[in-house]
Amino acid sequence: MCVVGAINNYTKQLYSYGQKTSYNLTESLMFLAHFVGDVHQPLHVGYEDDEGGNTIIVHWYRRKTNLHHVWDVSIIDTAIKDFYNKSMDTMVEALKMNLTGGWSDDITRWENCENKWATCANDYAIESIHDSCNYAYKDVEQDITLGDDYFFTRYPVVEKRLAQAGIRLALILNRIFDGAKVDDDIPLQVQ
Repeated sequence: MCVVGAINNYTKQLYSYGQKTSYNLTESLMFLAHFVGDVHQPLHVGYEDDEGGNTIIVHWYRRKTNLHHVWDVSIIDTAIKDFYNKSMDTMVEALKMNLTGGWSDDITRWENCENKWATCANDYAIESIHDSCNYAYKDVEQDITLGDDYFFTRYPVVEKRLAQAGIRLALILNRIFDGAKVDDDIPLQVQ
């Protein structure tokens, strides 16, 4: 099942909260949080033939890695080291400040989607496809060295996707635990 299907599946499972259910809701919650993060990382919906950038070998500054790892780990680690005094907490605080400042006008748009499904996961994947083509894969080839130019032009995308993932996960959880009715058209597949 794809990441969009997984988000919809675990969301629907969590709607059974407070009822007698055979689902492991703790596991459902953990998987939902994981997959909402995944769908916001552009290479999780990247090209199948390169396994989402896993087979594209690059050098992140001097360290050999793959493009997928750059987007999963390296860009964030570099930002924490260079901008946030090696403190994840400081980075999180900066993201929070952007949510109440620079991105505050965007949050309502982030919470809406064209899709009728409760999670809007398909729309999140479409955004990531756009970002993978326009940012992650752009100007990248096998064995290229990615450095400051790549970092400074891609980090704002990573930062925004992290913020969007957090806002959207909170939205999904608020809908679930506020008792909103799930759309019965969402297909449910037990994992």
